[in-house]
Amino acid sequence: MVGPHGRGSNMAAIVRACRAGTVPAVVEVVIPSGNGSGAEELARDMGIRVQVVLPGDGYGPRLMEALVGCEYVCLAGYLRLLPNEVLDNFPMRVLNIHPGLLPKYGGKGMYGRRVHEAVIAAGEKESGCSVHLVTPVYDEGPIVMQKSCPVLPDDTPETLAERVLMLEHLAYPEALAKVIVDRPR
Repeated sequence: MVGPHGRGSNMAAIVRACRAGTVPAVVEVVIPSGNGSGAEELARDMGIRVQVVLPGDGYGPRLMEALVGCEYVCLAGYLRLLPNEVLDNFPMRVLNIHPGLLPKYGGKGMYGRRVHEAVIAAGEKESGCSVHLVTPVYDEGPIVMQKSCPVLPDDTPETLAERVLMLEHLAYPEALAKVIVDRPR
């Protein structure tokens, strides 16, 4: 897991799914960007190795060093483009979760509350989440899975975010399992 900076609920959902055998994998490392987030603390509490990798000079190679032994990379709260070294070394094996139904409301700067505000402002009747493979362009990789929910007339960004987050906790582990099982060997 790379980039968790919030509560870490998506990271925790993946860890629980792996431990339950729903996802045929083991979370080897959580790589936060050193902001002392709840996700970092939660990973430690769950017994997952945490290795902080700060952005800056040599970030790509340092990130690759932290990923030694990993087969897949799951982004959670990662708000920058992933270095090409990672994408080149994990072709079609880097996943990300987006709090909207891509291709709508994606791209640079579209994350979290901003997505929910845009969905409500546009009068959308449906929202949800998308798990996609990561490419060098924000939110444009192939979609692995989407789950949707209605946008209610009295929704606020917070109430919509709450429903979408519940879908994320289901979709991310399910999509990861699908990518692992469907991957050509």
